[in-house]
Amino acid sequence: MDVLTAPKPVLPLTEQQVQVRLKQSARLPSLGSIHSALRELLTAEQRYTTQISEVIRRDPSLTARLLRLVNSVYYGLSSPVNSIEEAVFYLGVRQIRQLAMVTPVIEDFQRLAGNTPFPWRGFWQHCIGTAILTREVISAVEVPADESDYVAGLIHDMGKIVMAASFPEHFAEVRRRMNDETNDLLQVEVEVLGMNHAQLGALYLKNHNLPEVMIEAASFHHEPERASHHGRIVAAVQIANLMMRYARIGESGNPHVPTDDDWLKATGWGILYPHQDESNHAIARAALKRSLDRLPTILEGLV
Repeated sequence: MDVLTAPKPVLPLTEQQVQVRLKQSARLPSLGSIHSALRELLTAEQRYTTQISEVIRRDPSLTARLLRLVNSVYYGLSSPVNSIEEAVFYLGVRQIRQLAMVTPVIEDFQRLAGNTPFPWRGFWQHCIGTAILTREVISAVEVPADESDYVAGLIHDMGKIVMAASFPEHFAEVRRRMNDETNDLLQVEVEVLGMNHAQLGALYLKNHNLPEVMIEAASFHHEPERASHHGRIVAAVQIANLMMRYARIGESGNPHVPTDDDWLKATGWGILYPHQDESNHAIARAALKRSLDRLPTILEGLV
């Protein structure tokens, strides 16, 4: 290749250089205020289907996603569901609440990622699937107080989106090097950018003053034992993320496929089930695998 046309080498950046670019990155408004009107309505004592439907109807994107989801999940119905009221009846309050969160967040993610080449639809499926599974994992050991666990699963790979948006040349180089499946993603990211996607995502979320549970999920979803205050939620995110990759559902950007043992022997499993006997472990594993089997159909309706 002629020297004049040789591509410019991609060099790692210092943390200060990364911070400068991050300050120029767009803020994701949906993470700060996720459909507050619907959220308040869904947590009210009186949850009237007509009122919920009226709020949903104001958002064409949410409406389309809702109808697509109910018709894919309940494909055995004698006729398609075309009414929002009917869809709310079939899905229930919990799924509507989660759908209301997913819709604006994924749309913000898409805008932030722009046109950077990547199988984004598969990636959004990975993020949403991880959120759904995080709720399933944490629910097996405690009753969730709010939707923090779900949101933590949804934004765990925030750093990959930020890398694609603010460091596209580094993102492309990481992808090129990851064509060799023997490479470790986190190590390659550090070599190429100067930090990995977990560190980058945490910096981005911290810069925008987002809740600590989100920051810890982004920062420690590969090593939940390092989380200071939300260890169980971060542990659930780790297990959910590994299960999604193990089942090859969606596209995480990491070509390495974990084995069954990888998620069962992960540090997060020990945090969630420190003193359980083998029979309880087997019950938990079986329940999570059933949830995993249902996910592809649900995700097709969402993304």
